[in-house]
Amino acid sequence: MVSYHEKNQLMRELTIMLKENLKREIDKLNEEQLLKIADFIAFIEFQAKLTKSSVPLWQNLTPQERSSEFRSWVSQLPKNGVSLPDEATSRDSIYEE
Repeated sequence: MVSYHEKNQLMRELTIMLKENLKREIDKLNEEQLLKIADFIAFIEFQAKLTKSSVPLWQNLTPQERSSEFRSWVSQLPKNGVSLPDEATSRDSIYEE
């Protein structure tokens, strides 16, 4: 059975080999082909941005950042606003007899 460390090492080595092979192949391309590769890379980057923006903000932030964002949001709320009267939240008004 392959350990976690061995698997990560293997993945790093494969990535390095892939990058080297891609560099050699790119060196063989003409200008038109290179433009197609550039378009494809731009498309991949665009997709990555869409994927990242579709993830809820709270999943991308640390607890400290979430707290800061929440406090910032709360600070924008009106300081003096109309609140519910006490009767609206009393037990008698919630549960009818």
